[in-house]
Amino acid sequence: MALKIASRFRRLLQRPGSIDLGPYERLTQLVGEAEESVQPLTDEELTESVEELRTTGGLHEDEQIEFLALAREAANRAIGERAFDGQVVGALAMLQGRIVEMATGEGKTLAGAIAAAGYAIGGRKVHVLAVNDYLAKRDAEWMGPVYELLGVTVSHVGQVSTPEERREAYQAEVCYVPVNEIGFDVLRDRLVTDVADRVTVEADVALVDEADSVLIDEARVPMVLAGATRTEALDDDVVQIVRTLRAGVDYEIDGDGRTVALTDRGTDKVEQALGARAQEAASEAAASEAAAADDLETGSSETDESATQDAVTEDATEDATEDAVTEDATEDAAGGDSETDSVTADVVAEPEFNLYADENVDRLTQINVALHAEVLLRRDVDYLVRDGKVSLINNNRGRVAKLQRWPDGLQAAVEAKEAVPVSDSGEVLDSITVQALVKRYKTLCGMTGTAVVVGESLQEFYEVDVAVVPPNKPNVRKDDQDRLYLTVEQKNEALVKHIGVVHESGRPILIGTHSVEESEQLSDKLEAAEITHVVLNAKNDAEEAAIIAEAGVPGTVTVSTQMAGRGTDIRLGGRDESKDKEKAIELGGLYVIGTGLHASRRLDDQLRGRAGRQGDPGGTLFFASLADELVTRYSVSSGLRPHPDDTGRLTDRKSVAMLEHAQRVADGANAELHRTTWQYNRLTGQQRAILLETREKVLTEDLAATELAERAKERYDELVDEIGEDVVKDAARRIALGHLDRRWTDHLAYLADLREGIHLRSLAGGIVHLKPIDEFNKSAIASFDSLIEDSWKDAAETFGTAEITADGLDEEASGIPRPTATWTYLINDNPFGTEADRILGRLRNAIKPESVSEPEEILDEEFDEDDLPEELRDADDSDDSEDADEAEAGDDDEKSKKKD
Repeated sequence: MALKIASRFRRLLQRPGSIDLGPYERLTQLVGEAEESVQPLTDEELTESVEELRTTGGLHEDEQIEFLALAREAANRAIGERAFDGQVVGALAMLQGRIVEMATGEGKTLAGAIAAAGYAIGGRKVHVLAVNDYLAKRDAEWMGPVYELLGVTVSHVGQVSTPEERREAYQAEVCYVPVNEIGFDVLRDRLVTDVADRVTVEADVALVDEADSVLIDEARVPMVLAGATRTEALDDDVVQIVRTLRAGVDYEIDGDGRTVALTDRGTDKVEQALGARAQEAASEAAASEAAAADDLETGSSETDESATQDAVTEDATEDATEDAVTEDATEDAAGGDSETDSVTADVVAEPEFNLYADENVDRLTQINVALHAEVLLRRDVDYLVRDGKVSLINNNRGRVAKLQRWPDGLQAAVEAKEAVPVSDSGEVLDSITVQALVKRYKTLCGMTGTAVVVGESLQEFYEVDVAVVPPNKPNVRKDDQDRLYLTVEQKNEALVKHIGVVHESGRPILIGTHSVEESEQLSDKLEAAEITHVVLNAKNDAEEAAIIAEAGVPGTVTVSTQMAGRGTDIRLGGRDESKDKEKAIELGGLYVIGTGLHASRRLDDQLRGRAGRQGDPGGTLFFASLADELVTRYSVSSGLRPHPDDTGRLTDRKSVAMLEHAQRVADGANAELHRTTWQYNRLTGQQRAILLETREKVLTEDLAATELAERAKERYDELVDEIGEDVVKDAARRIALGHLDRRWTDHLAYLADLREGIHLRSLAGGIVHLKPIDEFNKSAIASFDSLIEDSWKDAAETFGTAEITADGLDEEASGIPRPTATWTYLINDNPFGTEADRILGRLRNAIKPESVSEPEEILDEEFDEDDLPEELRDADDSDDSEDADEAEAGDDDEKSKKKD
């Protein structure tokens, strides 16, 4: 009754998650009644009964009832799991195109399999989109016996699947595939020059597992198909120069920690260093030319003498340069005084090397990406270094992001920073976002444990509603109030102490951390406290299933980096519930501890959901501090007057409200970033659709032959007479496809550069504000208007001189070579920032918590700002002069490092 009242109340407020489950519950009762009639059937008879329901127009209500009764019986026989009523309700909701919210451990996998089979029986092809290879393979094999008994074909695709294996797998009625793999296959299929090379089939039904993670979190990370061009190594000079720069003096980081820029002093320092190196290079070149001239005039003996002299000159030049750089670095390290700074400024006031000159654009770009890599990207937080390679970390899942990389220049900068071999770079041939990929499907549905929180986003971006399915057994988990501390050190001290107390009782503990770095630091503290534990993070994610499955055993302490999408239930007593399950229940069940709040409440709920599975007891507790990145990045300290106790714990309403406010701002910023990403990609998607329509006609029809016969009639007729029409048509098709693909690749490169600097357009309008997205669209439309016509002109020109023989077109000799190699990866979209990077600043001003806007009256003598963590002290109150700021540069450097 309470659930029905809550559901009606949400509908009244028109809030997400308000889908009425009444019709589904009524049908579920009818399914239960029909179940008795199918139980006496043999396996063969059950399969035949399902076969009789097959149609091409989808299952009607009566047919759905009969099918679900058969599917429930098939699951019971095949894998020993009879679907609960909640699972049947979930399957029905998915068959109606809903995103279903079901708590962890409530059987989403089986509910999804039943829904997928229902679509297949109705004549549809289903792609079950998983978050990774492991889950796609596991679920396809786990549910395989159920599909077999229902007479439905099932398959799975993984990262190591060959093209032929992929082609065969996609022919199955239900195919389990990681969302990235289907995206990459779609991109590759868009560039084939022969229909037989395609592997995918027409997009029909997408059933998304971990729907919130895939549709929301992954929607900001485009999938990319690249073609080999070159290796883009970063000059070692640039790396060494950037490492000498100091925070707060030579460069500044924006308040959000998303972008970094050189100061005037930093620019002078870089120009001086690059100028010295340029002068050194010029001296070396002059010396080399002189040596060559002497060699020609006086012979080898004199050349040897000259070479010796050149070496001495070169050494002297290098010594002088090193002395200059060392002297500059020494002055910088000492902080200097205003007089010294003035002298330094005079020395570099007119540098010989202008970093912003047109001819030095490449150097400027290298400096920027090297600075970004050095300052903003953190090892063991943003990436790992293992096996001689830089591997990015997926912040949403705490795993290594396979095949994910930054844009080529930044990727090379990080590799240079870590002194590992530079990976191949290439040009982007095509890209697609998860949102564009999913919207290709005629029907979208899915399941997850946390959908209501992002219900508005799901409706806005995908036009799907959320159906919340109540648990099979009431949730008896106890969620304790968050514990807030003043500093990170005080939080960690209390955290480890609390873990020790709980561990002494033998209760199983799962600890959720935010990063690899944090999990390893916590592991060190637990070792020091002599608390036995296991660690699961991006460095050993291959062992995750085994580690997580045993987290419910009494006495176990498991430290995990992110729990979203782990896909493994935590059963009390271990995987088979045979290791002291009753003792675990007596101790209160699994105890989940969070080391800090996430940027989204949804991620907190995912971690909490690991405890209290299917009516089991459980508990959760989150620790946080005012110095956590969530607070320092997404909130403000104005008006805050905390009063911690002896342990540093804060319980006052305003401090707690500040923590909640920071999480709301972070949620809003991420939602707006998703919205902005979609806005910038929407027009590109429309242009891509136009191009693909033309490309499809070229690929499957005789459009290329028709066009080129008109544009180069004499050449066309001549070739037909010489080598036959079929060969000429094939050559025309390949030429046309080559130029369409070439033009599209160049267009994508232009759009990438355009978006990188489009926010500057808003500064050019004076009092008239120019919206960056509008300016982007104008330029993008103008660039695309003539793209297809220009492609045909290029094709006609190439056709006139192409090497075409009876053996076909020689693409290399004709000037339209295909990429020698292609590869796929995911890319962190616009790491240098766009208009979206200013969203947070606007949100900070727009969303002000009551606790900040209405500070309590506290006497000045009762509060010392030094009590605040240094990350939260109000910098605006300082009236110090520039000289004073300069003197404290060393301290500022340390503060920036801590903040970063």
